[in-house]
Amino acid sequence: MNKDNRTLAFINLYAILGTVPKLLELDAEAAALCKGKKVSIGFKVKGGPSGTLAFNDGKCSFYSGLKGAQVVLPFSSPEKFNALIDGEYTPIPSKGFTKISFLLKNFTKITDILTKYLRAGKKDLENEEFFTKSTLLMFNVIAGAIAQIANEDRVGQASASYIEDGVIKMAIGNDAAIALEAKGHKLTVLDRVPEDFRAYMVFDNMKLARQLFDGEVNSVAEVGVGNIRIGGFISMIDNVNRILGRVALYLA
Repeated sequence: MNKDNRTLAFINLYAILGTVPKLLELDAEAAALCKGKKVSIGFKVKGGPSGTLAFNDGKCSFYSGLKGAQVVLPFSSPEKFNALIDGEYTPIPSKGFTKISFLLKNFTKITDILTKYLRAGKKDLENEEFFTKSTLLMFNVIAGAIAQIANEDRVGQASASYIEDGVIKMAIGNDAAIALEAKGHKLTVLDRVPEDFRAYMVFDNMKLARQLFDGEVNSVAEVGVGNIRIGGFISMIDNVNRILGRVALYLA
């Protein structure tokens, strides 16, 4: 089954733009672009998702819905929103024209920096600091994409229907960890990793995680040689892995 534009819109909003808060934590240049600023930008997609990025003095948070959004960018379809992410469409705000300067200058530069990390070339990745930041941001995006594919994509929903309630921990060694919570066969990325979880998948190191994200190694093979450790309720991991197999289709 091919990718679905509506699912892609959820990924673009919740996983791609939803990674902006993490970008500001990792990249000083991006954080400086909203230092001393307090602006919230809402995205409203007809027949699709809505969500808001709230910038506050060099930091950012993302939440579902438009409550409190000072700027609202409406999109008549998921396709139009996806075109924004691809740099092929510029929306007209329905609210917040006084904040247009931040939108056109600061926010555009922030998303350009994010794109630089997520679409990194091999030469960029030779820099160890850049490599680490890029991989951590990709980790965030992939976790978010897994959740959206599980919730919105027909093939992903089939796999999610077998996932029992509970928390799944995904980690890169001791460097980073993200938790996905399954509830009623829907997946959500949690703000923090709780102490109690039903299943886990740990990539041995940053280099291995990157190779997996780039499709250069096979996860089943890496589990076999012990480079990926899994445990707990294994069927949860198996079905998350099936959903993970569709992530590359959407993020390509």
